[in-house]
Amino acid sequence: QLQLVESGGGLVQPGGSLRLSCAASGFRLDYYAIGWFRQAPGKEREGVLCISTKGGITNYKDSVKGRFTISRDNAKNTVYLQMNSLKPEDTAVYYCAARPILGYCSRSVPDFPSWGQGTQVTVSS
Repeated sequence: QLQLVESGGGLVQPGGSLRLSCAASGFRLDYYAIGWFRQAPGKEREGVLCISTKGGITNYKDSVKGRFTISRDNAKNTVYLQMNSLKPEDTAVYYCAARPILGYCSRSVPDFPSWGQGTQVTVSS
């Protein structure tokens, strides 16, 4: 059974850093494009960034460029989201999602059929 589990969320002060992990089980992550999404209270879920199967294609939301980095370790079946210089507006539940497609990357919610349960990120002093 395909399963994605996010971890690494928490409370951090503005300007701080967090690294989120998305661990896959039940399938080989290297056949899947991965997206990171977030949803703040009262807002729609939005695509933050994505990475293609071999990492050659990435797509970043403008507001996180230069602060967030996505990477993948296919040997560990895990994708990472490194978040630096965090801002209060980054506060949200963060989700990873997977789509079985090669050479493709998307930040569109409907493009991804498989989702993790989410991890809370709170940026506050």
